[in-house]
Amino acid sequence: MEYVFIDTAGIRRKGKTKLMAEKLSVVMARRHIRLAQVVIVVLDATEGVLGLDATIAGYAHEGGRAVIICVNKWDMMPPGKKREFEQNLRDQLKFLEYAPLVFLSAKMGTGIPVLYKLIRKVYESANKRVTTGELNRFVEDLRFEDRKIFYITQASVRPPKFVVFTDKMQKLHFSHERYLMNQIRKRFGFEGTPIVVDVRGRKSQEKKALEKRR
Repeated sequence: MEYVFIDTAGIRRKGKTKLMAEKLSVVMARRHIRLAQVVIVVLDATEGVLGLDATIAGYAHEGGRAVIICVNKWDMMPPGKKREFEQNLRDQLKFLEYAPLVFLSAKMGTGIPVLYKLIRKVYESANKRVTTGELNRFVEDLRFEDRKIFYITQASVRPPKFVVFTDKMQKLHFSHERYLMNQIRKRFGFEGTPIVVDVRGRKSQEKKALEKRR
């Protein structure tokens, strides 16, 4: 299998690039994200999470791309700091809680085999399909206080999108949507990829049926 890496270097180092050049770098990074199948957000272990790192990671998340967080230059860090570093990173990039994290040293070559395995894994997650039958057996065990779920189906991949048909037209509450996403991940995986939930009410379906008849 051939892996093609597109480097978006130059968007991080403040003071070494002029404002216009940095803006252009961000524009190009967004373009590459749109074309990518997997986005590797590379952080410098000696600098931690910077503002532009979070911005680019946000573009990848919003674009529905599979994401891996890669902490480079880990050989320059003192031993015993991995857990603390990961906790701080997760706190700053909470929207990427689904993204796997790998510590490596490009200079020393450590961690590279793990990275390749993760690329394959998140790529497969982003392209994974679950049958409607499996999803409906899964949703039978879920309970929501404010509504009844009739059935759920997967509409697309990259990112995986699930359409949920309920007895109400309103969107799921944020906490309920998060619960549903977490349960989908727990049952079916989808590591490293954002997932989308589209809630549709019975009334909206009846309205569409009437419009088709006209």
